[in-house]
Amino acid sequence: MTYLKNIETIKFEGLNSTNPHAFKFYNPSEVVGGKTMEEHLRFSVAYWHTFTEDLSDPFGTGTAIRPWDHYSGMDLAKARVEAAFEFFEKLGVPYFCFHDVDIAPEGDSLRETNQNLDTIVAMIKDYMKDSDTKLLWNTANNFTNPRFVHGAASSNNADVFAYSAAKVKKGLEIGKELGAENYVFWGGREGYETLLNTDLGLELDNLGRFFHMAVDYAKEISFDGQFLIEPKPKEPTTHQYDFDVASGYAFLQHYGLQDHFKFNIEANHATLAGHTFEHELRYARVHDMLGSVDANQGHPLLGWDTDEFPTDLYSTILAMYEILKNDGLGKGGLNFDAKVRRGSFEFEDLLHAHIAGMDSFAVGLKVAQKLIDDKVLDGIVEDRYASYSEGIGKNIVDGKTNFAKLEEHALNLKEINNTSGKLEQIKATINQYLLKTFAGE
Repeated sequence: MTYLKNIETIKFEGLNSTNPHAFKFYNPSEVVGGKTMEEHLRFSVAYWHTFTEDLSDPFGTGTAIRPWDHYSGMDLAKARVEAAFEFFEKLGVPYFCFHDVDIAPEGDSLRETNQNLDTIVAMIKDYMKDSDTKLLWNTANNFTNPRFVHGAASSNNADVFAYSAAKVKKGLEIGKELGAENYVFWGGREGYETLLNTDLGLELDNLGRFFHMAVDYAKEISFDGQFLIEPKPKEPTTHQYDFDVASGYAFLQHYGLQDHFKFNIEANHATLAGHTFEHELRYARVHDMLGSVDANQGHPLLGWDTDEFPTDLYSTILAMYEILKNDGLGKGGLNFDAKVRRGSFEFEDLLHAHIAGMDSFAVGLKVAQKLIDDKVLDGIVEDRYASYSEGIGKNIVDGKTNFAKLEEHALNLKEINNTSGKLEQIKATINQYLLKTFAGE
């Protein structure tokens, strides 16, 4: 069955194209900084928002109209696989991602759920034989079902801990079978509402134990995908154990897991944590922990996870600057963990949204590469910290001083002269590069 009738494969047509089914900036074969755009960006479609999202919100039922809506159960799951691979082919994306419950319905028991998964995984594997689209990562949904009301690996109920472990075990086996390049852990309910009924130490220790068991099982079955933790500060629990990259990194270090994990960083989650997207990327990068990205954006006027498709060019420029400085994302990619707006309910709207997101990151890539080539930000930072390249500053950096020597230096200072940060000028320069990069096209 064809789900995208009368729509051809999406091609690059350039800045002046008026075709809504064409890329204006994303040209997969264009070489930027020694690699093609496709190699740099490694785009991925999120199965959940694209094929299972019904566009419901806390105040209303779903509005999405999908050509597979008349199916149910396993027939619905199979129809979504057919639609997904047609969508991947039309869009030309190299990757996709999914949770276990995205691709197959839960049964009356874990055994039945696993049987459903086996059926759909076999179907996906068969489709992948004739497709250029690969699995960027998969994961287990250990947060939606009421059994996870008190968490999963951090639950007070040992049976829930065991059930969660069994789901991740199955997920790792599926990842290995489908050739997943990563496996993601998002602690959707790994946190707590109040300390009044919480054993914080036990929950954290159990979470550490859980991750070590996952590492051990991956080795046992020779699954070589990169493990990723996806931080999120709130929704649904008041205090999430994976609040942001900094808290996640501290957790990994404390439990001796830092060599086995990197971070999957989502733009909207950074916003909810009170950070910028580029802050989270930079923090992960400087600690060699930047693994992959969930590409979306939040709404500045709304205080929840709106998961909008990324169209803020300033944000994509600064994000790609960090990714390029990281020498890419390794096994990771740019996964569109994003959903169309509630009023964009037609199936074709999903194509338009992905085209917009892919074009936005293509712009970010080209501008960021020029900023790096011209050493624009590097030069600004080098000049700003020049006091550490000589004299007392160099002694501080080299570890050749102490408080007594620093006091002697300070007592002899007649005045301290600071220089302007020139932030407005820097932003104007980035604007100039953004416009100049495409002026001739």
